[in-house]
Amino acid sequence: MDAGSPSYKGFRYPAEIIAHCVWLYHRFPLSFREVEELMLARGVIVSYETIRQWCAKLGPAYAAGLRRRKPRAGDKRHLDEVFVEINGERRYLWRAVDQDGNVLDVLVQSRRDDKAARRFMAKLMKKQCRVPRALVTDKLRSYGVAHRELMRSVEHRQSKYLNNRAENSHQPTRQRERAMKGFRSPASTQKFLSVFSAVSPHFRPRRHLLTAPDYRAEMTIRFTTWNKITGVPAAP
Repeated sequence: MDAGSPSYKGFRYPAEIIAHCVWLYHRFPLSFREVEELMLARGVIVSYETIRQWCAKLGPAYAAGLRRRKPRAGDKRHLDEVFVEINGERRYLWRAVDQDGNVLDVLVQSRRDDKAARRFMAKLMKKQCRVPRALVTDKLRSYGVAHRELMRSVEHRQSKYLNNRAENSHQPTRQRERAMKGFRSPASTQKFLSVFSAVSPHFRPRRHLLTAPDYRAEMTIRFTTWNKITGVPAAP
């Protein structure tokens, strides 16, 4: 078991089952009830409510473990925002990725104005502990205002054609949003996406750039990392 893995004291089920359920829920567009059904097919009787509690309690710990093992982020940041429907109201999901497509941060906010852009950039700077070499955004005016106030020394490129990296990173979230039939509250959306943005990309290497043997080798490495951060014993 890895030294930083979470404690399972007080849990009735073993770490293997708990980690597998959390993985299923965040890796695939499944509901808690569908994960319950998949586990039942494997002879494991666990309620969807228990799976929900596992995801809420241990999902953030797993995500934090994956982030600690990520290589240092690239020196170019791509920022983008899209609207999401949360309980029938429009909210905005702000996302930052580096030039390799690694998700650096996500933030759900009610607006996309100057204040929202400043808040997101400040949060990103605090989390990354350094400023990037370049910042790439679309032509939303709020980015320019926040850039001048917080990152004036950083090169700022504003073009909708240069920001495909950030725009493409929204696709898994859109897929999940459709599967969940929308999000329920800003707080739960923020919590879910913070975990989802760490777990889902970990199991999504650039498949189109890898041969079949290389892909299997890479996935073996990633599952080994997952087992370490979740505290699942290695297979004999």
